[in-house]
Amino acid sequence: MGVITLLERCFSLRTEGTTTRTEVLAGIATFLASMYIIVVNPGILSAAGVPFSAALTATVLVSFFGSLMMGLYARNPILVAPGMGINALFAYTMVLGGGMSWQVALGCVFWAGVIFAVLAMFNVRRLVIDAIPAQLRYAIACGIGLFITVIGLVNAKLIVSNPVTVVSVAPMTPALVIFMLGLALTAILVARRVHGALIIGIIVTTLMASTIGRLWGDGTVYFPPEIAQPTLVNFTGIFAAPDFSGLLALDLMGSLKIAYVPFIFVILFTVFFDALSTFMAVAEAGNLKDEKGDPRNIRRSMMVDAFSALVSAPLGTSPANAYIESAAGISQGGRTGLVAVVVALCFLPFLFLAPLLSLVPAIATAPALILVGVFMMEPIRKIHWHQFDDAIPAFIAMVMIPLTYSITHGIVFGFLSFVVIKLGVGKAREIRPTMWVLFALSLLLLLEG
Repeated sequence: MGVITLLERCFSLRTEGTTTRTEVLAGIATFLASMYIIVVNPGILSAAGVPFSAALTATVLVSFFGSLMMGLYARNPILVAPGMGINALFAYTMVLGGGMSWQVALGCVFWAGVIFAVLAMFNVRRLVIDAIPAQLRYAIACGIGLFITVIGLVNAKLIVSNPVTVVSVAPMTPALVIFMLGLALTAILVARRVHGALIIGIIVTTLMASTIGRLWGDGTVYFPPEIAQPTLVNFTGIFAAPDFSGLLALDLMGSLKIAYVPFIFVILFTVFFDALSTFMAVAEAGNLKDEKGDPRNIRRSMMVDAFSALVSAPLGTSPANAYIESAAGISQGGRTGLVAVVVALCFLPFLFLAPLLSLVPAIATAPALILVGVFMMEPIRKIHWHQFDDAIPAFIAMVMIPLTYSITHGIVFGFLSFVVIKLGVGKAREIRPTMWVLFALSLLLLLEG
């Protein structure tokens, strides 16, 4: 029996109306659309103190194991990797904003993963879905997208602090010119639906940045001292052994303090709804539904997502999640778990490329962050903008996430405003019992913070 025949039988390719070639090409398309995470995730986590090479190793391992399980167990063509948005929560809200160490933050990730696994095991997704108003879920997703965009603009040093206007545009420098060129190129590639647009933008911008560094400094991308420190773009090699210094670095007991419970809840909330919304979106895009109209193999997919989130912390990264970029492979005809297996195998070689990838500067990954924010704004059209008792809490949650530089506080203000406004307009019956619990927790968090 040939390899192709074996794959066809294992993944029921003929039943699904696809071929091995189609599934492999779909897997490559999904990988190209999402491989930016290999660079972007370590870049964000390194801001929290996680060593870049250790974060890269963890990113690759989680992406490999998560996607492999999604393909072999859940039999879905969906990529699993450390989630965008939740890594920003980890680095900028929990560590830099909340003052905890990255080891404690990993402990919070672990406990959120444990709860997620229990929820997935007992298939209670419907209860949780019904507890949180859909309008707030859409707004939070958009708010996280705006937050990621702000992070990209700040990392590029295009937006800087200003004592008079709070923020302002930075003076023009050669580095900012390169960033803008990189953003323009990446945006055009995305608009033209070029596969791998984000990673192509990162590579080209890095090459331009390296050239600028050698023309205007000693191997650096130069920023004036009053704006920021230089960003090194020095070539130190291509290959290196994986860095396992982040393995089992999590602080399990230190993360169990009462003050950290809200963070655990926010992580759980984010990964659970990100996973669920991704599965629903991908199922719609590829018509991957069961006889009841639900996303195909949803329980197994949620269990894989939960397990991936659970093992992310011991490996040394923020939680994994299903990726909407999986639609890139599905649009190429991918329909089975073989797509996810191919994606997993594509990640593995990057375990040994940390020196090459570490030279990517912040101005090269910033365009990808900004455009990921664009992708995450899609749910905004689902918000009832003409029904103000829904629109106002949604708007508050959406704008407070980037303005407070905190996903947690954005969600808190969203919950509080939802309950207050619904009470004020005489719609108390729309407030579910679970929302009262969330309202009380939000008040406590706001008073403590």
